[in-house]
Amino acid sequence: MPAIRPACAQFSSGPCAKRPGWRTQNLDDALVGRSHRAKDAKARLKLAIDLTRELLQIPSDYRVGIVPGSDTGAFEMALWSLLGQRGVDVLVWESFGDGWVSDVVKQLKLSGARILKAGYGDIVDLARVDFDNDVVFTWNGTTSGVRVPNGDWIAADRKGLTLCDATSAAFAQKLDWPKLDVVTLSWQKALGGEAGHGMLILSPRAVERLLSYAPAWPLPKVFRLTSGGKLIEGIFEGETINTPSMLCVEDYIDALGWAKSLGGLTALIARANANAKALADWVAKTPWIDFLAKEESVRSNTSVCLEIVDPAIAALGSDAQSCFAKAIASLLEKEKIAYDIGAYRDAPPGLRIWCGATVETSNIEALTLWLDYAFEKMKSELSAAA
Repeated sequence: MPAIRPACAQFSSGPCAKRPGWRTQNLDDALVGRSHRAKDAKARLKLAIDLTRELLQIPSDYRVGIVPGSDTGAFEMALWSLLGQRGVDVLVWESFGDGWVSDVVKQLKLSGARILKAGYGDIVDLARVDFDNDVVFTWNGTTSGVRVPNGDWIAADRKGLTLCDATSAAFAQKLDWPKLDVVTLSWQKALGGEAGHGMLILSPRAVERLLSYAPAWPLPKVFRLTSGGKLIEGIFEGETINTPSMLCVEDYIDALGWAKSLGGLTALIARANANAKALADWVAKTPWIDFLAKEESVRSNTSVCLEIVDPAIAALGSDAQSCFAKAIASLLEKEKIAYDIGAYRDAPPGLRIWCGATVETSNIEALTLWLDYAFEKMKSELSAAA
């Protein structure tokens, strides 16, 4: 049993680890028990928007708003409000992208949709994307550990809109804003905020679509971004559609302030990269484990997905492999070394370790010692049982 333990056992891919040094006392000044429409509360909401814009380096002519329903709510708001004017390409390489297919095909019933799909660990052929269509994709596949390498594959002269779910990429990877028309994220991912609130970011082209196109289907109140043919500007100034938690707002502002104090986006990316490298260095010298994403250029630096490739375990079949991986995760949770590191329920059997900026590299390094210990212990018990 290793002598070194991670100082923090939070390696979940969402909600993710709180920032180093976080305490509930940081939220003592939260405007709880106040109307979110009060002047002071709207100022805090606007501050959250402004800090998000600053840290993510969002262009000044893009709208940034806080919306309900976390990243899912934000992205579905975009899908339901913007799609239907032209064809759509939906790119899939993990389970959340697959969920957007259900929205597009089964709910919105867009019969002309093209689905470009790759298996877990792979990415679609980006050269096949038709930018005369609207394009729906995740920048970073939270459940597969696969991300787009950059934004170079996106046409600058596209006719359609690009709708990007960036929830596990924002604050850890550089987003190519001129290539993105809609971007969504949630507070509980890379900055370890609290769940339930999403961010919707719109380019001028997306706003133009909203003002010139009305979808054929009815929109529920929480999806409506226009009124009387005009954009509801208040959404992007801190006047939220429904009631936000001011406690969560203060927690998000605290995380944004911490990120700014480090040096902003560059520092956040560097921290995530250092964590991912520490894990990659261990994988390189460890024969029983490998990345689910074999191609390094599309491998995530946040939601890192691993598979057990030890020949004896790999020969057991999918169900037994899944049980073995779960046994490792369960052992480490019992020892309070790592929480929630099992693969996503729809993904291949394995482990998933969050390497975002709120995780300390020293904790990743300590975790690898325990992963080796847990593997050897579980394999020994399996051999004894046989």
